[in-house]
Amino acid sequence: LPDTAEVTHVSLFDGTNEGLRLKNRPVFSVQYHPEASPGPQDSHYLFERFAALLRDARKKAA
Repeated sequence: LPDTAEVTHVSLFDGTNEGLRLKNRPVFSVQYHPEASPGPQDSHYLFERFAALLRDARKKAA
């Protein structure tokens, strides 16, 4: 991966990359369905992070 990318999630089954973020852009990704069947708070932080990125983008656009 380039220096501007960071692995954020790794599969416990086979060690493959399951998520990443860009250090120089407001971008992150996961290679699974966080909404599918997590525990009560397991994926909450992903949706909060996404909402925060949207709020920040809206402020910058104003």
